[in-house]
Order: sequence, then structure tokens, then C-alpha cells
Amino acid sequence: MATLFVSDLHLCPERPHGARLFDAFLAGPARSAAALYLLGDLFEYWLGDDDAGDPFNAAILAALRRLSDSGVALHFMAGNRDFLVGDAFARAAGLSLVDDPQRIELNGVPTLLMHGDTLCTDDAAYLAFRAEVRAPAWQRDFLALPLAERKARIAALRLDSETEKAMKTAAIMDVNEDAVRQALAAHGCRRLIHGHTHRPAHHLLETAHGTAERWVLPDWHESGGYLLCDAAGCRLLDWPAG
Repeated sequence: MATLFVSDLHLCPERPHGARLFDAFLAGPARSAAALYLLGDLFEYWLGDDDAGDPFNAAILAALRRLSDSGVALHFMAGNRDFLVGDAFARAAGLSLVDDPQRIELNGVPTLLMHGDTLCTDDAAYLAFRAEVRAPAWQRDFLALPLAERKARIAALRLDSETEKAMKTAAIMDVNEDAVRQALAAHGCRRLIHGHTHRPAHHLLETAHGTAERWVLPDWHESGGYLLCDAAGCRLLDWPAG
């Protein structure tokens, strides 16, 4: 049976089409898989597990739970938009939380899973911001705020982020190949699967230990897509198919 990988769905009430696509995917191709890995940015933002009762969020959780209850193993890796997902979310969705990076054996191939943002080492400003918001003290203080205030702060951060991105070159916001090689070497892998950059592709790169491959997952802004890996190898597929 196949293992599927998705990332960068950026689900939010303002884009109901994305949620419908994802729901159909969970009820369709994902039902035939052995496992599904969600490699970050499932949501446009996640304010904290105490927001799971929001009708939009609750519907996504229920869809994930239906898939989990059908026997498909679900795994979630935090992205830069939903790093506040916690244990309560995991229990409600019936999934396991995995660290970034995560090494797995995938059909006999040592494979490294990442969201991908930590590979963008040329973007020093982003990495500094990431370190700030991933600090336990920052998260504790943020989660102590009322939901409405958290939402307002996230909206402001998103606006600042879009302004800063408009001033950066495409190269700065892409992964650094030396960082990719270092990550593969550190974990003894010859395959990397990640998202974040919204640049779906299959890359081959030379390393000190031979040729490695890097699969970049697509975003789901207009249509969707996923990576399917089985005994025959990996391939990027569109969703809806066709």
C-alpha cells in the first residue's frame, strides 16, 4: 500500500474551495493509503487547540478523524503557519505529531521528512523570526491571550510577512542546496520530502555519498496535489486527478 504526503494546504474559511478539495481527497485517494503525512501548513494559521471548536476547524478535525478511524495512519508535522498545533488537536484528529525533521524508512529507502522552512538558510530574517515564535516563553505568553487578540496579532503578522516577502528575491526564499546536503548527511538519508516553497518538483543532487533526490510538495491554493510513494518509487500526482 502507498504512503501519501501533502503540505501547504493553508486551509481557512476565506478559501472554502480548498477545504472541499481536501475533504474529497481524504474521502478518496487517502482512503486507499497505508499512511498519510501532513507536512505542515495544513491551516493558514492555528491559534491554539482551544480554537478547535470553531466550526471550520471542527469540520477539518472530523474529516481527519474519519480517515484515521478507517485504518489509515495519520501523521502531522508543524509548519510555519500551524506550529501551535498540540496534543489536544492530535487526539481529536486521531493522528500522531512528528518532529521536524523526521527520518523514516520508506519502502527500504531512508527518507527525511521536513516542512522545509529551516532549509531556507539564505533568509536570515525569517529564521530569526522563526526562532522567536518557536521559543516556549513566546508560545506560553501568546496562548495566554484571549482568542480574539490572538487572531488580531496573527493577522498583523501575516500582513507584515506579505510585505517582507514582496521585498525578497525568489532565490532567498528557496531552499539552500548546501543546507539540503547537510540535512541528508546528518540523518543518513538519500531522499528528502518537504513543502513550504510552493515549487513542486523532483530534484536530483550530488552528495558526498552519491546521488540523492528531493521531492517538493505542491500547495493547494487553486488545485491540489500530493506525493505517492510505494514499492515502485515516488510520483507527484494532481488533485483532482486529470
